[in-house]
Amino acid sequence: QETGMTTQEITKKIIQLLKESPQSSRRSVAELVGISENGVKYHLNRLKKEGRITHLGPTKKGYWKIAG
Repeated sequence: QETGMTTQEITKKIIQLLKESPQSSRRSVAELVGISENGVKYHLNRLKKEGRITHLGPTKKGYWKIAG
């Protein structure tokens, strides 16, 4: 990892950011977490597969919904 954080720590931070700002872009999440946009994409895809997050609405104007 680029930040020295564990995958779990990064996942937790991404979920926290999406809870606070559901309309966050991949770029803004990447900047705030300190990982690449591709890293964020990987984590978001994993979280979607696990059913922990869902993206609602259009790609650019939609928002993230956290399960539970």
